[in-house]
Amino acid sequence: MNRRKGWRKHAYHAVLWLVALIFFSPVLWIILGAFKTTNGILAVPPEFIFTPTFENFIDLTQRDNTLRYFGNSIIMSGAAVFIAIAVSFLAAYAFSRYQPPGTDFIMFLLLSIRMVPAVAVVIPVSLMYAALGWKDTYFGMIMFYAMFSIPFSVWILKGFIDGVSQRFDETALVNGGSRLHVITRVILPQVGPGLVASFIFNLIFVWNEFLFSLILGGRDTTTIPVAFSTDLYSDGGVDWTFVASMSTAYMIVPILAILFFQRYLLVGMTFGTVRGEV
Repeated sequence: MNRRKGWRKHAYHAVLWLVALIFFSPVLWIILGAFKTTNGILAVPPEFIFTPTFENFIDLTQRDNTLRYFGNSIIMSGAAVFIAIAVSFLAAYAFSRYQPPGTDFIMFLLLSIRMVPAVAVVIPVSLMYAALGWKDTYFGMIMFYAMFSIPFSVWILKGFIDGVSQRFDETALVNGGSRLHVITRVILPQVGPGLVASFIFNLIFVWNEFLFSLILGGRDTTTIPVAFSTDLYSDGGVDWTFVASMSTAYMIVPILAILFFQRYLLVGMTFGTVRGEV
């Protein structure tokens, strides 16, 4: 019996590794391509053994505005997500503790807004930004991404705060603590995994967003996804070395964020839905 269980366990792990490798293989292939020449990338049959080169990354850094594209993506993603998390945490606390009339319906609306296709709102948002003079400005882009990140953040953070017993609030208030003290010193430390989960999910959304960056942005606020579309072709064809090296560099920020916060991220994905009050 033990041998049969051991065999099943090993088979299960082997299947998991196989599935993971299948899904990871395109990523691995583009990373390998970043260290190949153009001929090596287009070679038939594919080259699995080759002499790596760093010329693609050197050429990438020497291209006009490449570092500015990365800077724009980092600045706008970081600022928008931090603003969204701060606003969402306060809103989620209010919904959780004060329970205004229609809270459930409001939460439904917030989540529904996040599900609206981007193309459905791109024209009115573009017209509004043109009227306000916010096109191709850091302020306008950051505010837009923060606005789009807030609904999902409020929804997930409310579930976390609901899981924290109101007895903590009452105890702190009875002992002379202010409401601000309750929020920052009592509740905030207990919903850390939720903040991390919201941060990661929103960072990935903003980091990869293309449509609104193309429509609302411009030369001064160009991000990496838009740079892919504008710098994709060279000498009459697709510049595959640029695609491979830019893609590899582009993946570094989200990968590092997920690796750094992964132990909090798993808790954050389940905390607000499977556990009760603490």
